[in-house]
Amino acid sequence: MQSPLLDRFTSPAEGIRAGGRITADDLPALRAAGIRHVIDLTPDSETPGFDEAGAVRAAGMGYDNLPIAGPDDLDREAVVALDQLLRAADGPTLVHCASGNRVGALAALRAAWLHGADADAAVEEGRRWGLRGLEDAVRERLAR
Repeated sequence: MQSPLLDRFTSPAEGIRAGGRITADDLPALRAAGIRHVIDLTPDSETPGFDEAGAVRAAGMGYDNLPIAGPDDLDREAVVALDQLLRAADGPTLVHCASGNRVGALAALRAAWLHGADADAAVEEGRRWGLRGLEDAVRERLAR
C-alpha cells in the first residue's frame, strides 16, 4: 500500500517522485515509503529554520542540493547538474522545490536540451514533473 504522503508528489518517471516542500515530519514516512534519495532545488534561504540536508541524512537517505532561486537559474549548467544527480541517485528519489514548479521547469529543459524533445513535448514533460508558473520562462529559453 502506498503512503498517503506520496500522493502529494507526481511520479513522472520510474523511481522518481517530484513535488513541493518537505518538512522534518515527512522524513520517516518518505523513508518508509521507499525514498532513498532527496534532491532539493531550494536555496537554504527559503527554509532558514530547517537543516534539510542534515535531517534527510539523519533519516538514512542520500541528499543533494541544487539551488534554483528562480527563472535566472534555469540554465544549461543547472539542467546538466540535475541530470547527473538523477543518474547518480541510488534508489527511489524525490526531487522537490517549494511547489514543484522549478522541478518541472528543469525537467522540461532537460527533455529538450539533453533528450532532443521539441518545445511542446518538452513543456508537456515539464508539466508531468510539476511545471506551472515558469512555463513562459521555459518556452523563452527553448526559443533561443
